[in-house]
Amino acid sequence: MNILYVAAEAAPFIKTGGLADVAASLPKALNQIGCDCRVVLPLYSQIDERYRREMRLVTQFAVSVGWKNEYCGVYELTYNGATYYFLDNEYYFKRPAVYGQFDDGERFIFFSKAAVRLPRILDWNVDVIHANDWHAGLVPVYLNDFRRGDDFYRETRSIYTIHNLKYQGQFSPDLFFWTNLNPAYYSDYDLKFYESINFMKAAIVHATKVNTVSETYAEEIHYPFFAEGLQNVINAYSWKISGILNGIDEDVWNPRTDDVIAQQYDVRTLSLRKKNKQALQKEVRLPVRDDVPLFGMVTRLNAMKGLDLVRYILEEFLQEDVQFVVVGTGDETYEEMFRYFADKYPDKLAARIHFSTKESHEVYAGADLFLMPSMIEPCGLSQMIAMRYGCVPLVREAGGLRDSVLPYNQYEKTGEGFTFANVNAHDLLFTMQRACEVFRRNPQDFSLLQKNGMTKDLSWQVSSRKYLALYQSLNPFGQGTDKQ
Repeated sequence: MNILYVAAEAAPFIKTGGLADVAASLPKALNQIGCDCRVVLPLYSQIDERYRREMRLVTQFAVSVGWKNEYCGVYELTYNGATYYFLDNEYYFKRPAVYGQFDDGERFIFFSKAAVRLPRILDWNVDVIHANDWHAGLVPVYLNDFRRGDDFYRETRSIYTIHNLKYQGQFSPDLFFWTNLNPAYYSDYDLKFYESINFMKAAIVHATKVNTVSETYAEEIHYPFFAEGLQNVINAYSWKISGILNGIDEDVWNPRTDDVIAQQYDVRTLSLRKKNKQALQKEVRLPVRDDVPLFGMVTRLNAMKGLDLVRYILEEFLQEDVQFVVVGTGDETYEEMFRYFADKYPDKLAARIHFSTKESHEVYAGADLFLMPSMIEPCGLSQMIAMRYGCVPLVREAGGLRDSVLPYNQYEKTGEGFTFANVNAHDLLFTMQRACEVFRRNPQDFSLLQKNGMTKDLSWQVSSRKYLALYQSLNPFGQGTDKQ
């Protein structure tokens, strides 16, 4: 199948969140199973010069945005098993930041429209255009609009993936002028959402099918707590919404080949892992002890990650013989909380209030337990990475956390981590205490959890085949074109 994957970011070129990791890994995995999956993203000024030098200009065309005809250059780069197209327009993408500009709505109208026109310009027949998050929310709209006047798109279908419902692309209704769409699209059944236009709502309405990044999140978003105001739209179109759990790139996240950590290891040499724990303790200036349970967190510090639950019980938890290290940045209230406890309990808690790729690898490889008590977690990659590194996850049963972590069963000797269900701080505390108890008193079971996590297949090879099946379900008349 021919698939155009539309995303606002892709690692390693530009990354602000998990979307970039998915846009780097899923197309690569799809190509490995016989698809021709190509990625299109903006040519931001922040993309490093070493990648720019390898790009070649393949074509250029004009894109109508409101009363303007904007230049769009198309640069091509083959990288890590996939072809990438970078859409160049310095007015829109030569900015001091990737997002948060005064005209983000107009910028991503241009991007969505240009991305849908790209196959036509390249004369490349695509079976599926796969759009991601609000930045590409108008892609299914433009595909349906173009199909009415251009037979080229007759067999092309669209998938829209919701990575996080919190960010929907809502803008003033004045922005509708810049779409060049027929005024009929500005209705409560299309782009209009109360007194705004909503890119994500438009995508849900217009896409052939919609999916989220885990099966449980696809169920959760039908309820107001998770739906961020879109529950009526989601329930109206529930027949085309499903979930596929993300994977991780096991070539990148592999403790056997990771050259950042102090000691490489795998499931057969798990005993070597303690050297990473010792190195982490030295690095963050905690007492070097093998017998104390060391909890780790690598996270954005915001309420969605369950940090209010942590705040409520952290003082009580630190009365026990434990250690805790956190790496991340975010809301000032949580940064200050961790700094306070690090000052008060310097032998128990280390707060690394910054983002460090190196230190994140060290935490995955060195901590005994990985804490992720999220209120909402569409998928989550950190718990999967932790499992890959033999760091036992402790998670709330939400979204992708529920789908990826099987809870410990002491009687059947199964599971990969510890879980709790309720949004309740003491449920979290009791689960943390139970994990400490297993660590101290039942090392055989704790080692079993580590090995189960390390051997669980959370790769993109599993998820990519589910995506291929989803793509193939879009067009009942065939399984893909033979056109080049």
